Amino acid sequence: MADKHIKEYACEVRVVHINRVNRARDEAIPDQEIDRLSQTYKVLGDPTRLKIVMALGGGEMCVCDLAAFLDLTESAVSHQLRRLRDMSLIKKRREGQILFYSLDDDHVADLLNIGLEHVRE
Repeated sequence: MADKHIKEYACEVRVVHINRVNRARDEAIPDQEIDRLSQTYKVLGDPTRLKIVMALGGGEMCVCDLAAFLDLTESAVSHQLRRLRDMSLIKKRREGQILFYSLDDDHVADLLNIGLEHVRE
């Protein structure tokens, strides 16, 4: 009986707005870029990594300072920094034996600020 009801009201049209479908296809981002973007958001989806990136938005920091901020071990922070570096979200600079980390470029800060603005609305 339920199947009959579904069939009765099922949409018989396969495409409602072909021009919108064609536009979406023409403007579609290549799969390789979609995968990279998806991986970027996945990496930023971790609360610890997100806190690191937000902290680095205020300026460069070394591993020990990030560890103190996050109340984590330096080893745990280094692991998270590696993931962020692999996605080109942060970069490092050596000064003697100390590594300093900062955002890779302004796009990373923009991405986070827009997301934060959306969350706060």
